[in-house]
Order: sequence, then structure tokens, then C-alpha cells
Amino acid sequence: MATFQTGQAFILYDADILCDAGQGPQIDSRWLTPDFWRERDAVLGEAPGRGASLFVACGEERWALRPYRRGGLIARLSDARYVWTGLERTRAFREMRLTAELKQRGLPVPSPVAAGVWRHGPSYTATLITRLIPGVTALAERLPTATPDLLKRVGHTVRRFHDAGLDHVDLNARNLLVDADDRVWLIDLDRCRLRAPGRWQEANLKRLGRSLEKFGAPQQALETIRLGYAASA
Repeated sequence: MATFQTGQAFILYDADILCDAGQGPQIDSRWLTPDFWRERDAVLGEAPGRGASLFVACGEERWALRPYRRGGLIARLSDARYVWTGLERTRAFREMRLTAELKQRGLPVPSPVAAGVWRHGPSYTATLITRLIPGVTALAERLPTATPDLLKRVGHTVRRFHDAGLDHVDLNARNLLVDADDRVWLIDLDRCRLRAPGRWQEANLKRLGRSLEKFGAPQQALETIRLGYAASA
């Protein structure tokens, strides 16, 4: 991965996807703004949720662009600005590097394309671009027809990430995606980190259980997921 700066914008990008061209990288900071794609009628769709991710077309590439947004009471003060404590500590750069590391380990995460950070004095705003995973559906939408085999596969996938040390702080049925081959993917690694084994693993599973209840899954859904999780030990 490579980094470059233009004005108060900092971009971390995958040079294998966005190959260097001439004297500068083949990416523009405007690419990391939703308006750039809307003005070019290149928006393919939009995901639900606070971040309002856009799905965009860039030539033959299909990307998901996600601006970072705050939730809760603090969002009333600022829904998009975060305190600047250093470039490598920004949420976008940390998520980009973590996603790239997990991808390199062979774990099912989207390919990170670029992270953009704009400094505004003591604060910053940020955006992340990842490659779209073709033909996926959120687990939340698959729950009404999810088979025991699929649910066990969810548990197996979560166990793989836990064995790699990933503490996913927002493990829910929308951040687990299922493709046409019933392969399970994990997205949205904002604020996640790699840790030694601990109580956080059970906390992840309980959070997933609450999410399943929210989306109307039967009680045995989490039990079946736990079976797949335990069988992968």
C-alpha cells in the first residue's frame, strides 16, 4: 500500500488496484467523496445504515464507498468529525490496514481500495473504499430461509476470525454477508482490532445473538451458529 498527500487530504491506497501512473498515483481525492460519483451518474445503489454507503462503478471496477459517521448522542454535536491524534490513528487508515492484513491471511473480507482522510485543524473527516463482493446478501435478509448448514457456516466463519484474533465490535446480521455459493463474508471493521483470546469472543457472539433476535430469527439460530463455531475449534 502507498500513501500520498494533496493539501489537507491524505490517501492510503492499494497500488495493485490503483496502479501508479506517471509522476502521481492514479487516484484523486475527489474519488473519496459521494458527490463525485453522484455528479457522474455512477452510483449503482446505496446501503442502509448510518454511514450511507454508496455502491459505485469505476470503469470495470465496482466499489463500496463509506463515509465515517458518528452515532448516539455525540452525533448531535458532529456526525462526521473525529479528533485528530495522528494520521495512522485515524479510523480510516486503521480499518484499511486491518482489512488488508486479514485479506492477506486469506480471510473472507472485501478488498480495500483506498482510505481518505481530510484534516480540519484539530479534527478530521474520513471515507473508505472497498471492492464490492459480487452477489452477496446480508445475513439479516437470508435469515427467513437460512438452513442449518448455512448457519453453521456462519459460526465457522466467525471462529476463523476469532482464531486470527479479530475482535469485531459490531458483529451483527448486516455485517455478515452471504454470496451465491453460501460463502460467508465479514465487513465493516471500523474500530475492530486484533487481540489475544479473551472474554471479547463470547461478547461478540452475544452481540450477534441480539442482532438475530432484532431481525426475528428463531432462538435456535444462534444455537446452530454456535455449533458451527465449536466444530471449527
